[in-house]
Amino acid sequence: MSVVLLSGGVGGARFARGLQEILSPGELTIVGNVGDDLEVLGLHVSPDLDSILYTLAGLADDERGWGRAEETWRALESASSWGGEDWFRLGDLDLGLHLVRTKALHRGASLSQVTALLAAKAGLHTWILPATDDRLRTHIATPAGTFSFQEWFVARRHEDEVDAVIFEGIEDAQPAPGVLSALAAAEAILIAPSNPYVSIGPVLAVRQLREALERREVRCVAVSPLVGAKAVKGPADRMLLRMAGGTTPSHVASCYEELIDALVIDESDAPATASVELVVTKTLMTDVDAARRLAEATIEAACA
Repeated sequence: MSVVLLSGGVGGARFARGLQEILSPGELTIVGNVGDDLEVLGLHVSPDLDSILYTLAGLADDERGWGRAEETWRALESASSWGGEDWFRLGDLDLGLHLVRTKALHRGASLSQVTALLAAKAGLHTWILPATDDRLRTHIATPAGTFSFQEWFVARRHEDEVDAVIFEGIEDAQPAPGVLSALAAAEAILIAPSNPYVSIGPVLAVRQLREALERREVRCVAVSPLVGAKAVKGPADRMLLRMAGGTTPSHVASCYEELIDALVIDESDAPATASVELVVTKTLMTDVDAARRLAEATIEAACA
C-alpha cells in the first residue's frame, strides 16, 4: 500500500524505520521538516532529513539519539581551535554528507534533488522528500527574546519557555516536487510522534500541503509524542502545557484539528477522551521490534 508519513527528526525517524520494516520497497514516502535547517561553517545542514536518512540506512547513533554511529570530532575540534563556531556538533562522518549537499546546492540542485541522491547512495527504496525546496526557517519567540530554532534548541538547550513559533519564508513556500502527488495517491497518511509545534508544524504550515491534507479522501492517523503525559525527549510536553493548556491526548489532538481521524496514544495515557478516535497501544520505541509493532498498530488504524 502507498503510505505518506509527515515527520520530524529522531522520534519520527524511528517510527519511519518501523514502517519501512513492514511495508514493501517503494511504498513509503516521508515528507520531512526543513524548518530546522541551518548553515554551519558555510555548510547547509538539514538535521531532520539527515536523522531520517541515517536511521533508515542503519547509520544512526541510536544511543546518542542523533548523528552518525562511530562518529569522531577532529574536524570540528580543529575548526574550533582556529576560531570557528562549534556549538552545533558536526562529526567527521556527518561532515561528508553536508559537503556533498552544499556543493550540489551551490551548483543549482534543489534540496529535494539532493535528498533523493543521498537516499539512493544510501541504498534506500523509501522516498524522502523535504516539505519544501524553498527557504523555510523556524524561529522561537520566548520571554527572553526570539531565536532561530537551533539557537534555542541546541545553544540555549530549549530552556526558554515558548510563547509562539514563527515560520520565516512560509508565505512563499511551495510543496517540494512529489509531495502533493504522493498525498493524492496515498492509501494512508500518517503523522509521526514528533513535536507538533516545531517538527510537524513547519510541514503543515506549507499552505498547499495543508490544503491537500484537509481535502484527503483517506484516513490520516497521528501518533502522540507523549508517554505518560511526558515527552520521551525534548520540550514537547512543556510546549503543549504552555500553548495548548495541557498534555492529555485531547490537547495533542487539538494540534491537528480537522487534519486527523485518529490519534495513537500510549497505554499510560489511557483512559482518555478526545475529539478524534483514540487508539491505545505501546508507543515507546525502545528498539526496532517496538517501532515495528507501533507501525503495525498505526497502519491498522489508518485502514480501519
